[in-house]
Amino acid sequence: MRALAIAATGMNAQQTNVEVIANNIANINTTGFKRARAEFTDLLYQVERMQGVPNRGGEGVVPEGAQLGLGVRLAAIRTVHLQGTLNQTGNRLDLAINGNGWFQVQGPGGETLYTRDGAFNTSATGQLVTLDGFTVDPGITVPANTTEVTVNASGEVYASIDGQVAPQLLGQLTISTFPNDAGLAAQGGNLFRETVASGGPVAGVAGEAGYGTINQGYLEDSNVDPVKEISELISAQRAYEMNSKVITAADEMSSVVSKGMR
Repeated sequence: MRALAIAATGMNAQQTNVEVIANNIANINTTGFKRARAEFTDLLYQVERMQGVPNRGGEGVVPEGAQLGLGVRLAAIRTVHLQGTLNQTGNRLDLAINGNGWFQVQGPGGETLYTRDGAFNTSATGQLVTLDGFTVDPGITVPANTTEVTVNASGEVYASIDGQVAPQLLGQLTISTFPNDAGLAAQGGNLFRETVASGGPVAGVAGEAGYGTINQGYLEDSNVDPVKEISELISAQRAYEMNSKVITAADEMSSVVSKGMR
């Protein structure tokens, strides 16, 4: 009975949906996290009667056919790149992008990776790094006798150095945008990698047209809405239960047929 196989695809789909929602909820407090959404598409169709063919008398065509769908499959797990709320931390090395753009980070092997997590720190040599120790690109080195670091909205980094009246310009942070943010590949650790689907990065200065601004002393919260996630979790659970009931009903129908054949 085809209903068994069809309902099984529905249960598998909703299981994946619940797993995506669970990951969203698990990362509700992860800095810069972007929620994901499972998207599905229907499977192949089995044609029982073709539409548009001549009818029995040959004087007309069949206006409607009969096509039986064979279930559902996962089409994509889309990352929703919407702005998260900016949360004030007071830490001078915490940076948040308000608008479009990604911080550039030198990952393992020198590969350039991208992140919205601006919880930065300084290394033993004064370099600006992520919490995992990856160097922010372009490199910024804070002198040892710095009393205060200031980052303006366009990403210029200044250091107030003991004994100097005027702040010293340490460098310029650049941010990158992509033609298709959804095509970036998540690497874990709040890092993303460029892919063919994302298109190449377009580096620019914060505050210019098409680029967000940098807010010092802030971090971007995850864009996970707990109310929405719980609502979608309940919906996925109900859909899973309904598919389970279809399997139970199909099994009972099959048992009736089997009994009649004895």
